[in-house]
Amino acid sequence: MNYKGVIIKESLRDTAILDQLKIVSTEVEAVKESHKTPWLKQWTLHTVEIDEGDAQSVAEKISKALESKHDWYVDFKNEKYHFIIFRNKVFKVNRDKPEEYKEVKQYGVSLGIPDYQLDFSPNVEV
Repeated sequence: MNYKGVIIKESLRDTAILDQLKIVSTEVEAVKESHKTPWLKQWTLHTVEIDEGDAQSVAEKISKALESKHDWYVDFKNEKYHFIIFRNKVFKVNRDKPEEYKEVKQYGVSLGIPDYQLDFSPNVEV
């Protein structure tokens, strides 16, 4: 089962990781005040597909590629697992165990990421 997720290009310090991924679609979106990213006027959303066998190594590469000036995360999931990736920290959550999201959410809040942006639901479709 391959993984799907969205990577915001502007969250990356090193965009070379995008060359290693299958980009399914790209959308450019205006940034709103509610996004809490006033340093950006717009962002580029790449929907990606990641081979199941490559997921862990891709997650680690993304973790190292995230820019350090602001706190971002990237996530991708399949029907069984959900990778949530922060700079230098990777979580792999079993979607059948929603309690595992608690630690991820606490970590994200500790970085200053707004609570509402950390609403990971195991029931959201892949």
